[in-house]
Amino acid sequence: MLIGSLFDVDRAGNVLISYNNYPARRSIPFLEWLETVPSSFAVEFTPDPEETNEIIASGYQVRRNLVVKFKEDTIDQTLLLLPVLETRFPDMVTILTLPGNHLTPLSQDPGWKPGIEFSPLDAIAQWLRQELYREPQGLTREILRWLNPL
Repeated sequence: MLIGSLFDVDRAGNVLISYNNYPARRSIPFLEWLETVPSSFAVEFTPDPEETNEIIASGYQVRRNLVVKFKEDTIDQTLLLLPVLETRFPDMVTILTLPGNHLTPLSQDPGWKPGIEFSPLDAIAQWLRQELYREPQGLTREILRWLNPL
């Protein structure tokens, strides 16, 4: 969001996933604990959330946007970002709510490949892979559909 607000960018669109503009303490697990450790350092984002909102509201340049929110994402702020984008670019913003949480986009396909003979362990691993990777695969499908709707 900041790159698209502060610099001239040549983009057909942006996919914004799990938008979050909270202070560092709210966004990064265990950060408060780290700050209590002697000789640790204070951490905060720059610009701060209020400044970020102002920069985006006045300078965001990318017209076409897909904004993805996950149903169980406890730190998502997409609904606060949406009116800002819709004010800047009416009819150019798509919101999509999918199953998952804030870590869904970070999921990795384990890529289990069965052995020469398909064993019961292979069957369990394939089933487990399908279940664990269902949400990231759904995200991939929806992004590809948005990129090429035909």
